[in-house]
Amino acid sequence: MSALLVLEGVSRRFGGLRAMHNVTLSIAAGEVVGVIGPNGAGKTTLVNVVTGVYPASAGSVHFSGKDIGRVKPWQAARLGIARTFQIVQPFPEMTVIENVAAAAMFAGSAAYGEEANRQALEHLRFVELSDLAATPAVSLTLVMRKRLELAKSLAMRPKLLLLDEVNAGLNATEVEHALELIRAISARGVTVLIIEHLMKVVLSLCTRIIVLHHGELIADGDPEQIVKDPRVIQAYLGRRYAEAGAQVSPKSS
Repeated sequence: MSALLVLEGVSRRFGGLRAMHNVTLSIAAGEVVGVIGPNGAGKTTLVNVVTGVYPASAGSVHFSGKDIGRVKPWQAARLGIARTFQIVQPFPEMTVIENVAAAAMFAGSAAYGEEANRQALEHLRFVELSDLAATPAVSLTLVMRKRLELAKSLAMRPKLLLLDEVNAGLNATEVEHALELIRAISARGVTVLIIEHLMKVVLSLCTRIIVLHHGELIADGDPEQIVKDPRVIQAYLGRRYAEAGAQVSPKSS
């Protein structure tokens, strides 16, 4: 598989705070990669640098062979990079279908009107929200807003989808449904990078895991390697988790 996203020696500082330091990694087209680490490890900063929210303070970021180290978020979106946010904020005064149609027109190149609505409805069917197409987005429950966020991201026709805590606040049944959607998205050929705290999710979904700690990349490997890595155990998993032997079997590659 060819590299879709490549970071080389990427650092990001906010004044005296070192949010990311010398991170080098490569993600191949078609992978589902998990990003884990304690709070403040630099996970969301990584996503923000890739999507153009913050430029890298040092190093380079390439996507599909193109240097994107200084692109704006709207430019990254139009290159094929979509993301969801941990705090979901749809356009509240717009309907569900209008939210998705806006994304289709903005980065998915859909024509205004009927074409954008047609594409939006297809994505709403995929996330099982088509029955709520005419509903104001502000009235949706948390789980429905998260599905709407996925539909909006898919309407942008991404090559790379970055998911930031997409399962936060969901119950076990809702998490399972979210995993089914992510697997279906991956089956469409979309490369997925997911920030996640639930190890059950990471181990069952991802074939590769990246671990950040204090802004540095401390481990990068398959799930079986990661749960046994002493640096990861010390920084994030803890001895009790390691001694339990990881209660969920890693996804086979």
